[in-house]
Formats: sequence, C-alpha cells, structure tokens
Amino acid sequence: MTQAHLQSALQIASGVKSGETSAREIVEATYKRIADLNPKLGAFTSVTTERALARAAAIDAARRLGEPLGPLAGAPFAVKNLFDVKGLPTRAGSKINREHAPATADQPLIERLEAAGAILVGALNMGEYAYDFTGENAHDGASRNPHDLGHMSGGSSGGSGSAVGGGLVALALGSDTNGSIRVPASLCGIFGLKPTYGRLTRAGSFPFVSSLDHLGPFARSVADLAAAYDAMQGPDPDDPAQAPRPVEPTFASLETGVTGLRIARLGGYFTRGAEPAAFEAVERVASALKAERVVELPEVARARAAAYLITMVEGGALHVDRLRERAMDYDPDVRDRLIAGAMLPGAWVVKAQKLRRWFRARALELFGQVDVLIAPATPCRAPRSGQKTFVLDGQEMLVRPNLGVFTQPISFIGLPVVAAPVWTQGESLPIGVQIITAPWREDLALRVARALEREGIVSAPIGTAAS
Repeated sequence: MTQAHLQSALQIASGVKSGETSAREIVEATYKRIADLNPKLGAFTSVTTERALARAAAIDAARRLGEPLGPLAGAPFAVKNLFDVKGLPTRAGSKINREHAPATADQPLIERLEAAGAILVGALNMGEYAYDFTGENAHDGASRNPHDLGHMSGGSSGGSGSAVGGGLVALALGSDTNGSIRVPASLCGIFGLKPTYGRLTRAGSFPFVSSLDHLGPFARSVADLAAAYDAMQGPDPDDPAQAPRPVEPTFASLETGVTGLRIARLGGYFTRGAEPAAFEAVERVASALKAERVVELPEVARARAAAYLITMVEGGALHVDRLRERAMDYDPDVRDRLIAGAMLPGAWVVKAQKLRRWFRARALELFGQVDVLIAPATPCRAPRSGQKTFVLDGQEMLVRPNLGVFTQPISFIGLPVVAAPVWTQGESLPIGVQIITAPWREDLALRVARALEREGIVSAPIGTAAS
C-alpha cells in the first residue's frame, strides 16, 4: 500500500502524472488511513468513497491516454462540513442541519480544486455553526489534536486541522470568521491561509457572520497551500461580497525570498495576554527574518470588542427562527451566545461598524510603512480537551472565546494571513505565528512562510498520536 500520507499534495500529483502510482492507489490508501485513525482523531463526519474512486478512475484513464493532468492530480482533500457537498446534507456541525436534504451541487471551491485534479474524500467535523475555537462538537464529538489526543485541535475548523495534521489528507478547506483557520493551524502544527475578505467565493457554504466569513485552505507545506489557493481563485457572481479582482497567482513567486521586504513585529496589544511560548515563537520568526522593527496598531482591544459584538449580533440574527423552534437542539454554549447576540441593541452595531472602518484605515496606513507584520496566532499551545479556563497574565479566562484573542482583530478588517507552525525542542505541541500582509498580498505572506520553511524555522510534521 502506498505511503500517500507521507507525501505532500504536489508530490502525490507528481507520482500520479509520472505513473509511479495511480490515483486509485492514493484514494485506497487514504481511506485505509481514515478507517484506522479517524476513530481516535474524530476528524471526518462523512466520507465520499464512491465519488472519490470514480474521480480517481477518470484521472488514471486520462493519464493512460496521455491527456494533461491538473497540478493537484490525485491529491486527496476534505472540507469542513459547512461546505455544500453534492449528495450530503450540509451539517455546519449542527444536529438540526443533518436532517436537511442533501446538497444538489458542490461548493465552487470544491469544483475548482477538482478541476485542478484533487479528489474530494469526505467532510470534516467542526464546531457547531462555526461558533467555536475548541474543536469540540456536542453532537459529533471532539476532533483531537494529532500530536496529543488529550489536547484540543482548535476550532471551529478542528476536523480540518486534525485531518491534515494527522496525515489523513494532504489538503483541507475550512472557514475563518474570527480565527477558525489560524487557531487550528496553530494548535495542530500545520499551515493555514485566511485570504483577504472577498477573495474566495463563499457561495454554497453555510454562513456564520457574513461580514466576517472567509474560506481558505490548510496544508502541511507552503507550496501545497499556494497551489490550492491559486486553484480556487476566480470570480463568482453568486457571492455578492466577492471582490471583482482577476486571478493573481502566488505559486510562481514562492521562492523569491524576503530580500527587500519591510517586515515588522506587531507590538502593544500583541505582546500581552499570552503564555511565553507565543512570544518566543514570534521572536524566533522575527529573528530569522531580521525583523527588528516593532510597530503598533491603535485601539486593538476595542477593535476586538467590536468584532465580538458584530459576531454576536449577526450570528444571533441568522439563527433567530431556529432558536425559537429548536433551541434545545443546540449545544448550550453556542445557543446561549446566539440568544444573547440576538438581544443586543442595533445602535451598538452601528458604532462597532464605525470603529471597524476607522481601524481598517489605520491598518492600511501602517502598510504604507511595512509590507509584512508578524504576530502570535494563539495565546498558548493547545489546551487539554474539555478545558474550560486558562490563566493568562495572571487572570483566569475562558478558553473558548479567548483562543482567538490575536486572530480576531485581524479578520475583523479582512487582512490576509498565513498561520505558520513553530516547534520548540522538547515540546510535543506546536504554536503558530501569524504572517499578515496588506489586502490582496497573499503572495507576500506565502513568500515569507516559504522562506521560513526553507530555513527550518517553521514546519508541519505529521502527528503520530493516533498511529
């Protein structure tokens, strides 16, 4: 049986194109690994075996005929179960949605990855309705950290982090409203990309907070991350928030390096309220990049509070009817926050949106001085499963909302970010660093991440806790 799980998506594609292996062998090996490890990891909620084997057969037939294959030919991927997958109900991590009729079409990003040759193998566990940072689902169980099963995977894209970090798939898709790509990437030790708001279409996915929702990829290598991102770009009139921008490829510039880039660390708010490991990871990355400058964004704490308020109100408004009819079918932690959000005054949202515009303007001013910003991704390594509180700066705080303390102010204004994992010798769990750039400059964030990967400063080894 091929060792597909040890390979990147691009390595798999190279083997399939050359005939060294077949897409069918890759798919069979993937499902064998899912069957063996998913009972411990809790990453998958559905598999699409018949579909994946049919897709593999088509790719293998095309190769035999000498037809050109896509850049991701034969690479297995999976999606957070808020993506529409034809033939599956779009669960969004909930009890209620799984009773819905199956989706009649795939979410467009799935179609685009498959057009590039990748093979969808299933749908992944997530926090209920994406309102979660822990990866613990009250209906499907927790997705586990692939490096230590006793610790959280992070949420709400926890199944995506667990599946990629545990080597079940080479690629996965998730969503990020306040940090739900970057938090699992940090805790599971993989790369995650939250693109600029409006870059990738969200049509065909279950929403959480429309003015904050992003979709994006996870991978164990920066090259895979860039290849997947490039494949998913393109206009879609079905998402009214998508920006009318042309495809802007990033893969070709990955090896350009960081010479000439103005790179700085974010100070102030981003240097408080975390365990030393978070700041040590930033220091290690900044040192490797020779980023000595420290800059500050003003009023970050207020911006995070405004983001939290908008999340509660928009999320609550989306769920009002379901809450009236089936409140007891929600995870109580999710239900209570949605109810609270639905009761908040609209005038508060108006003020929060004003602050949002002001804060974005300050960030854009900062990007007139620098090209790349470095900040912690999470305030700590992965907490233990079921852990409700942690102590940061001497204060006991709730885990669930505060794992996003550093990610929330960034997604609030839609900036693109690569989360990159840093490892400390002697530690079994990683912690991530955010590489933040100006809107539409995903290429720069990926270039920096790749330079760090080449130097061994960041890496994404497969977790073996479930093996």
